[in-house]
Amino acid sequence: MIKQLSKSIREYKLPSILSIVFVAIEVVLEVFLPMLCSDLINFLQGSEGGIHYFTIIGINTGITRSAIGADSIGLIFAYAGILIGMAGLSLTFGMLSGKMCAKASAGFAKNLRKDLYYKIQDFSFENIDSFSTSSLVTRLTTDVTNVQNAYMMIIRIAIRSPLMFVAALIMAFTKNWFLALIFLAAALVLLGAMALVPKRALPIFRRVFRKYDNMNMRIQENVRAARVVKAFERENYEIKKFDEAATEVKSDFTKAETILALSNPIVYFIMFLLVLTTSTLSTVFIVNEQHGISVIGGAIQVGDFAALIQYAIMILMSMIMLVMVLVMITMAIESASRINKVLTTKSTLVSPENGVKEVSDGSIEFDGVDFSYAGDDSKCALTGVDLKIKSGEVIGILGGTGSSKTTLVQLIPRLYDATVGTVKVGGKDVREYDLESLRKNIAMVLQKNVLFSGTIKENIRWGKPDATDEEIVEACKLAQADEFISAMPDGYDTYIEQGGTNVSGGQRQRLCIARALIANPKIIIFDDSTSAVDTKTDALIRKAMQESLPDATKIIIAQRVSSVENSDRIIILDGGKIVAVGSHDELMKTCEIYREAYSVQNKSDKEDE
Repeated sequence: MIKQLSKSIREYKLPSILSIVFVAIEVVLEVFLPMLCSDLINFLQGSEGGIHYFTIIGINTGITRSAIGADSIGLIFAYAGILIGMAGLSLTFGMLSGKMCAKASAGFAKNLRKDLYYKIQDFSFENIDSFSTSSLVTRLTTDVTNVQNAYMMIIRIAIRSPLMFVAALIMAFTKNWFLALIFLAAALVLLGAMALVPKRALPIFRRVFRKYDNMNMRIQENVRAARVVKAFERENYEIKKFDEAATEVKSDFTKAETILALSNPIVYFIMFLLVLTTSTLSTVFIVNEQHGISVIGGAIQVGDFAALIQYAIMILMSMIMLVMVLVMITMAIESASRINKVLTTKSTLVSPENGVKEVSDGSIEFDGVDFSYAGDDSKCALTGVDLKIKSGEVIGILGGTGSSKTTLVQLIPRLYDATVGTVKVGGKDVREYDLESLRKNIAMVLQKNVLFSGTIKENIRWGKPDATDEEIVEACKLAQADEFISAMPDGYDTYIEQGGTNVSGGQRQRLCIARALIANPKIIIFDDSTSAVDTKTDALIRKAMQESLPDATKIIIAQRVSSVENSDRIIILDGGKIVAVGSHDELMKTCEIYREAYSVQNKSDKEDE
């Protein structure tokens, strides 16, 4: 998992390394400050006469108190200058480390989101179904943020903390090895207690992120279906559902945060206990030494006592920082696992090496095709499909709800792969084609008409990125969309809101048809894509399409018999099986399902008249 995620660091390796280097220098400078203060205090507290030693950046200088005399103030100022200089350098390197850390972590998160997004673009419908849209959104947002925060902690605090611990402990040993051992024992006890935190909290975080997905799904559903919710006055019901989901998230987070919150009181209790112990023992040792009694760990002076207190605090503060890192990593482990699952998931649909780039014609063949969404042969949506469609034919598909009409046509551009059998386009198995080349030659107008935020021109150019304005206008004329577009104040530069909410359902359908026609494909599939337009407009679209793209194979899924009755052949689906194939006249004689649908719809039309 770490190896996979680290691939997203890329160009931010240098800032990451610099952050570590700068924080190491900051720690070294910081741990020398108590040592300098200790030497100065010991010197000033020394007796008259004799030589006393104080250390300036590791260099011992012998000076007698009597030799300094009135110049002792100058010595203090010299020390003060050195201390201020070192503190300033420590602050500077700390700021540089923070800057590099912020740059590295933000860049890592950017790359991680980009890698996730690119990976999702390569997913098949089957992959997306297995994760769910709301879960993928959570991984791109909340999970990436958690991993970003953990990475920021790792390259700064997680480096600073152990370095500070080791350096402060070494310095403490130079002052008094006995007290330093007490510091070490306290730190080990604290680490042992903190090791229990992730063990208890991790299962809760694992559960809470699944509930996050559920909460996001509620939000997504409600926003998308806002008009339906208001039309049925179900606001209170939706609020209740969201409140339940949010309460579940809150409940689990409260449990996890409670466990994590206990760590700080434990750390501070041990820190204050350690400071109290150090103060007491140091006082006893200093008094004993003044009375000529030997002390454990070597002689202690007043300056050493002050330094030991500082090192004790440094050691315990490094433990507190380590706990912070532990908390963040505990939260991020599940997020990292969820991200890693997406990055390591292989698409169930991939282009073969050296795949076929050219689609010779629009012929289609289904040979013994079974298909199951679950990959289970016993639960097939399509069973025993054998079908041959000539290039340039107009094929209609009729069938009741759940008869797998959409499933059938989704196998042609290889949105899904057949579970059993083969689907051929242009005489070749669709699995032999380069996916991009195959799909460029197959245009689909889906059952759910989707427009993206942007101008009408930008939406139409999804079908052909380099399309000229003249080509866009021509495609819209074929789709019977030019008239209502021209009536808009900004014409083809009219801005389409997200989801196409500022145009009607029929207008959305015609814009989507224009987007498909402009690609000039070899196969065009209309998945019930004229249901929101009137029969006259539907007929005009089919006529214009036949005249402008006579060689393209056209597959029309429709609920209205009138939309397909002029097709060369009509396929009747029932229960995932092809039960009849023929022209309108042939089916009227041989297919009860078709005859009944035609009779019912014609009767309704006459009643409407």
